[in-house]
Amino acid sequence: MSENANHATSEDETFIEPGGEAAEAAMPTAVESGAGDEPVPTDEPAPVAPEEATADVSDPTPQTESTDDVTPEEGIIEQAAAIDAASEPVTEPADEDASEPATAPEAVAADAQTPKPAPPSPRAVPRPPKRGRVTPAITGRIAPAVPPPPDLSEEDALHAATFGRVDDEGRVWVREEAGEREVGQYPDTPAAEALAFYVRRYADLHAKIGLFEARLAATDLGVKEIDSTLEHLTAELEAPAAVGDLDALRRRLATLRERADARRTAVEAERTAAKAAAAEARQAMVEAAEKIAATDPAKMQWRPAGEQLRVLLDSWKEAQRCGPRLDRTTEDALWKRFSHARSTFDRERRRWFAELEKANAGAREVKERIVAEAEALATSTDWGGASAAYRDLMARWKSAGRANRKDDDALWARFRAAQDAFFAARDEHHRTTDAEFGANLELKLALLEEAERLVPVKDLAAAKSELRAIQDRWEKIGKVPRADVQRVEGRLRAVEQAVRDAEQSRWQRTNPETRARAEGAAAQLVSAIAALEADLDKARAKGDARKVAEIEESLSARRAWLEQVERAAAESRG
Repeated sequence: MSENANHATSEDETFIEPGGEAAEAAMPTAVESGAGDEPVPTDEPAPVAPEEATADVSDPTPQTESTDDVTPEEGIIEQAAAIDAASEPVTEPADEDASEPATAPEAVAADAQTPKPAPPSPRAVPRPPKRGRVTPAITGRIAPAVPPPPDLSEEDALHAATFGRVDDEGRVWVREEAGEREVGQYPDTPAAEALAFYVRRYADLHAKIGLFEARLAATDLGVKEIDSTLEHLTAELEAPAAVGDLDALRRRLATLRERADARRTAVEAERTAAKAAAAEARQAMVEAAEKIAATDPAKMQWRPAGEQLRVLLDSWKEAQRCGPRLDRTTEDALWKRFSHARSTFDRERRRWFAELEKANAGAREVKERIVAEAEALATSTDWGGASAAYRDLMARWKSAGRANRKDDDALWARFRAAQDAFFAARDEHHRTTDAEFGANLELKLALLEEAERLVPVKDLAAAKSELRAIQDRWEKIGKVPRADVQRVEGRLRAVEQAVRDAEQSRWQRTNPETRARAEGAAAQLVSAIAALEADLDKARAKGDARKVAEIEESLSARRAWLEQVERAAAESRG
């Protein structure tokens, strides 16, 4: 704070116009201890309007950084500075030529013996603060993010004043556990008013500690902000120019330091856990990128895979920008793996597309030759041969592979146009010929009815003769419409097949080899039957009923076989 006796507020100041009554020659001066016994001249403070007096504390919200790498700019230290600034009185400046430093007590006494007229100057006459409730300067000036500390009540202010005294020379003392200590000098002022000034400073310290206590409990302070605030408050409480129970404030600060240590430990644990989670998330990104890069190029979906890598890269950047910072070694190692995976993917993608372009170029050349052949066949009238050629060209097209989409589409359009032109001409030709062959269809249908009367074949020789005559007439009639070719040809083929089957059956019956086999089998059966009949007589003679039954059963079977063989032999003889 300023060394001036600046305890008066702007509302309590009285101003004297230049040229009016003589200004006061001297004003009360409060001198903080630490400057020695000699009083320190004070400067006149600059005038500040009431609205401007609070401008530097207009934003009361303390900004707590999410990490400890950011120095707190608007935290408790700034608010503490705001309290100091707010506790300074506001006065009107005097002209530079008329400004005079405050004199020491000895100088005042000397001037009293030989008074000198003082020129008029617009000098402010400070008045001591009104007694009553002492309110920290911060209250009412800003809107803190945490509940404001409680005001120092009038009773507490009176109690704080009991820790101080003012001696006959106007020096102010404070009582501490270590003894009394001089905190400043406030001459030519009643003792109660001098103590009130220093009690207000005590109230400011009380408010700062209360605010820090509230923020420590209600906000997420970083480690550096906690340490800097403790350092600042410790320095302020070392030998403050204030009157009050300073030892109680120091004990309170010590308690807060213990809580801050616990908070620091918790923050460090949270930071460690956050870093571990961040490292795990980065590791997952790296593994995902490596999995993509390790995919077989033949099975790779390049566009979706590239999009996945871009999403992973964006997530990596977001984690670097907003997430916890990893140690340099871990982050470098993970980034090296991630970058290597991306490089591998890009290299394989370039190589794969280069090979694809090469293959596409080869396929394009093959398909260009196919298209040229197809276009040459488009005007052919060899309907059967050209149709077969187009089927072959289509098979070659499918086996040629794919060119790039643009070339492939253009070549296919040309191939399809040539093919469509040929088949359109062929279909038109067939429509014309079908109209001409309509009469032939009627004639062939009549022939079919005549041919189908030959089935079933009763007289093979007559059937074959009639069928040959029908076939000759069939060929002379000529073609039928294409839609009816298979139908009429199929009916004629059925008649021809029936005649062939009848001929085959007759040949099998009259085959000499078949007849010889039948006669040989008949002779064997006759011999077997004769032997069984002899055995039967013997069994009957012996009276062996069981043997008789067995032989009779065998005789019945062989006689049935002999009958079939003899019938086959008779058929083979005609």
